[in-house]
Amino acid sequence: MSITTFEIPLWAELAAAGLGGLQGALFAATLKGRRAGHRIDVLGVVVIGIAVALGGSLLRDVILNQPPVVVWSNWYLVVAALAAVVGMAVQPLLKRADGVVIVLDALVIGTFGAIGATKALSLGVGPVGALLVGIVGAVGGSLVRDLLIGLPVAFLHVGSLFVVAAGAGVGVLIVLVSLGVAVPIAGLVCIVVTSILRLVAVRFGWRFPEQAPLRVHLRRARPRPEAGSTVLTHS
Repeated sequence: MSITTFEIPLWAELAAAGLGGLQGALFAATLKGRRAGHRIDVLGVVVIGIAVALGGSLLRDVILNQPPVVVWSNWYLVVAALAAVVGMAVQPLLKRADGVVIVLDALVIGTFGAIGATKALSLGVGPVGALLVGIVGAVGGSLVRDLLIGLPVAFLHVGSLFVVAAGAGVGVLIVLVSLGVAVPIAGLVCIVVTSILRLVAVRFGWRFPEQAPLRVHLRRARPRPEAGSTVLTHS
């Protein structure tokens, strides 16, 4: 299932990079006062914004054995850095930065998931591989972000269906493309499905159950009397 006739527009990838930079900067702002030791300066905010914006794209291209677009093009770093600065500037104006971060996070993972899966399909990758690449592209930015800050990796811990939302959106995109739906429409549906599932999961606290050891209850068998033996009973 190849879509070699379609190329991801530059503006779409730059828009995703901008969303990622903005979300990363706002996320960095929410850390202040939340945990001791997380006092991040201006440069740190920009770096976190760039990590969120470009981490997924970088991992995606490494998996696909392609030249990383974030390195070969000048615009990605510039857009991501500027978006991070904007996010840092507007954060004091937001009454609830956490809510904005969650909404932007949903849009970011949906957008990068759609771009990653589309690029994989355009290179001739099969549906299962494209699903993997899409998920990596969607969550790669948060992975790099958490490693930089020293936080537990978000999608490896009990949370609000972070990877599931990305996988659902990417899966819908792959199915739609296989049915002949235009890639831009399939990509938009992917973003909508991912975002809605992510936001609804956060709103209602949907999550996988926490891992726990498997407990097996065995009933102890009563010994049977040997043949010819007498069983004494008390009345």
